[in-house]
Amino acid sequence: MTVAAVILFHSPEGPLADANGRPAARRIVESAWAGGATPIVVVAFDPTGAVAASLAGSPAILAEPAPVEAGPVAQIARGIDVAAGLVTETDAAFIWPGRMVLADAETVTTLIEAHGARRESILRPSYGDEDGWPTLVPMSVLPLLRAQAANLMPDEILAATVAAGAKLESIDMGDPGVNHDIATSFDQLPAYDGPAEPGAGMPPEWGAAAADMRDDAPLEGPALAPYAQASEEGD
Repeated sequence: MTVAAVILFHSPEGPLADANGRPAARRIVESAWAGGATPIVVVAFDPTGAVAASLAGSPAILAEPAPVEAGPVAQIARGIDVAAGLVTETDAAFIWPGRMVLADAETVTTLIEAHGARRESILRPSYGDEDGWPTLVPMSVLPLLRAQAANLMPDEILAATVAAGAKLESIDMGDPGVNHDIATSFDQLPAYDGPAEPGAGMPPEWGAAAADMRDDAPLEGPALAPYAQASEEGD
């Protein structure tokens, strides 16, 4: 079972924003990797090469965005297409807005585990009765998601996809990072209160050791690749 992470930034500055002393994109990549997501695709403009430099040595692939006029849905589809091109066995992907730098690696692990028992459902993490991000989307739902309007924002895209027939399940993660974004300082983040038990069955082994990684520990994994592009412009 392979679950990718698609990390989305709408400006070149977003990936480089400070997240407790680390570039936002780098911090999210580390959380996704520690939680067991692979491949990891960062969709962002990088006119100066600074974003690529911030990700050097990480397991991330930097993907050039779809045309801006195609809207957020096209950026999501572009990232998922790149991930599927890298690993053909990819059967789901996290949609991860770049402002959500605080989500914990354990949330990633738990959602991947839950996906094993709920293969056809969109899985949204929640905290305090409010849904958040990253949200796991099965590849089987991608055709419905692609059909959504270009002017919709990510929350609206998910709502419209569900209205079109997809199934959505919310899972309480006890992780305040799923709905507190980069505007929340780390010292103001509510206490983490993780799930009392795994989402389904035994916890996956891949996340156990990685979740203990220090924030400043070096990552292992493939080196940063050049811009990855979907094979067709008509995503």
